[in-house]
Amino acid sequence: MLCSSDSFLKRRFALTKPVDPRAVANLLLKEARSRGECVSNLKLQKLLFLCHALYLVRTGRGLVRGSFEAWQYGPVHREAYDAFKGFGAEPITEDAQRFDPVTGTRQPIVVPTDRALLDVVHNVVQFYGGKSPGELVDITHAKDGPWDHVVRSAKTNANMALKISDEVIAERFKYLWFGKQPNYKDKEPDEDAPLVA
Repeated sequence: MLCSSDSFLKRRFALTKPVDPRAVANLLLKEARSRGECVSNLKLQKLLFLCHALYLVRTGRGLVRGSFEAWQYGPVHREAYDAFKGFGAEPITEDAQRFDPVTGTRQPIVVPTDRALLDVVHNVVQFYGGKSPGELVDITHAKDGPWDHVVRSAKTNANMALKISDEVIAERFKYLWFGKQPNYKDKEPDEDAPLVA
């Protein structure tokens, strides 16, 4: 149970509403580039998920709008994935942009300045940015973690698009560190391969 000052801090420093996942992806890319790290779409998806999960656990609120889905190689946010899928498995070299249907032009996505969000992005890239995509897949595939729970539950319960809810993430986040993880370290995962549950 949180004491009253902890509850106040969570409310005080949490975003009022979830942000565009592409904006957080752009922040992740910027932070990774500043550290000399190359980031593919697969790696970006895992870093984005870890940011969302860590922010959710710290503040009690989701970081990005929409939801993550359980794909073959871990959690994926479809909106962010689509923004970078043109890079395939290659390092991402450009930030995501938004399309303005009124003008028919692409425009930069507003970058969030929320301190708690920026801290989470910094911490995730600092800790996980040097890991390979395969190592990040191992982490997000942890036994009893959010991804594993959704995939195993889908065998007996309907779940359209294998959505990973914020409730499942908050409840099972701890298993990303303490669960048994498969080994993809020596394999290069292919996020576009279909999930077989």
